[in-house]
Amino acid sequence: MLYKWRLHATFQCIHQVYTHTLATTSHFQSQLASECGALAAMAASSWQVALLAVALCVLPALPAAGAARAFFIFGDSLVDNGNNNYLMTSARADSWPYGIDTPDHRATGRFSNGKNVVDLISEQIGSVPVLPYLSPELDGENLLVGANFASAGIGILNDTGIQFANIIRISKQLTYFEQYKHRLAKLYGPERAARVVGGALTLITLGGNDFVNNYYLVPYSARSREFSLPDYIKYILSEYKQVLRRIHGLGARRILVTGVGPIGCVPAELAMHSLDGSCDPELQRASEAYNPQMEAMLRDLNAEVGSGNGNGAVFVAVNTRRAHDDFIADPKAYGFVTATEACCGQGRFNGIGICTMVSSLCANRDEYVFWDAFHPTERANRLIAQNYLTGSTDYISPMNLSTILHLDRHLHD
Repeated sequence: MLYKWRLHATFQCIHQVYTHTLATTSHFQSQLASECGALAAMAASSWQVALLAVALCVLPALPAAGAARAFFIFGDSLVDNGNNNYLMTSARADSWPYGIDTPDHRATGRFSNGKNVVDLISEQIGSVPVLPYLSPELDGENLLVGANFASAGIGILNDTGIQFANIIRISKQLTYFEQYKHRLAKLYGPERAARVVGGALTLITLGGNDFVNNYYLVPYSARSREFSLPDYIKYILSEYKQVLRRIHGLGARRILVTGVGPIGCVPAELAMHSLDGSCDPELQRASEAYNPQMEAMLRDLNAEVGSGNGNGAVFVAVNTRRAHDDFIADPKAYGFVTATEACCGQGRFNGIGICTMVSSLCANRDEYVFWDAFHPTERANRLIAQNYLTGSTDYISPMNLSTILHLDRHLHD
C-alpha cells in the first residue's frame, strides 16, 4: 500500500510539473523537478521504474518546442539576438568579446556579455530560447516557440539609424511577422497559427535610438531643426501608435512596450558630455518627457481595443528608466562597483567606439551595470527581467508578468 501511495504521489508530481510548464518561472520548475526526483527515489525498489520517473520529472523543466507559450520580440539592439549577423551592416555583435560569458564563450549577435533581457524573460515564461527570424533554423516546430524580429540600430522612425546600412526597420519587422504567420499556418493550419499568435507574449523595445541616433545624433540635426523636443516626442509617439495598432491587428494580444531608459547616463553619452560621470541633462530630459506620454498613449490604445483577451490590458508599459535609475543612484546596493564606466570599450568611461578584441575589458562583468557603451551586462539584465516578473506598478503597469501569466493560465484552464 505504501508503495502504491508513493508511486501515485510521484506521478501526481509529474502532472504538476507539466501543468506549470506553460506559465511559471524556471526556478519553480526546478524546485518541482527536485521534489519529484526525491519521490521517485522512494517510489519503487525497481531501479528501472525509479529512473523512468526521474526522467519524466526532469524533462519538463526543459520545455519542448511548441509546449510553452510563444514569444515574439520586436525592436532594437537591446533585444536583438542575432538577426543582424545575417546582414551586411556595421551594427553587429558577432565577434569576441561579445558573448564572453556564454557557455561556449562565443558571440551570438546579442549586444551583451551573455544573455539579454528577452532571453531571461523566455526562461521566466518556461520557453526555450527564441530564434532570430533570419536564422535558417527557424522552421518546423521551432516556429511554434515564436520568433525574434529585432534589429540593432533601428527606431520608431525610418530615418533613425541611417548611419547603419541594411538594418531591419520596424516596418520590415512587421512584414516579417506577417510572413511568419503564413509559414506557421501553412505547416500547422490557420486555426492553430491563430492560437499560437493570440496566446503569445509579445515585447517591443523602441525609442532610444530615435533620440541618440536621430534627434541628438549631431548638433542641429535635421529632426531637431524640424521639431522642438516636445513636438518631436508627440510625433514619434503618433508613429509608434500606428506600429502598435498593426501588431495588435496581426493578432498579438499581450504586448509589453518598454519605455526609453536613462539615455543621458550611458557611457557613450558620458564620454562626450560629462566631466565627472553626471548624466547629460538634455538627454535625461528627453526620456523624462517621453515615458509618461508613452504610458498615456498605451492607456488610450487599451481603451480603444478593449481588453481583447477577456482578462486585463493588451498593452503593458514597462518603465526601464526606473530600473536603471535604481542602479545608477546606488550601484553598490545592487552589488555593482560602477554604473558609469562600461566593462568593454575605450576612452573616457570606456564609452568611445564599439567593444572589440582590442578594447579595454573588465575582469568581472558582474560588477558593471554597462557591458559596452550603450548596453547592460547580463547581470543588470537579470535584475531588469525580475522587475518585469514581480515589479510594482512603478516598474510595469498596469500589471507585472507574474500577474499576466497567472491570469492567462486561468483564462485558458
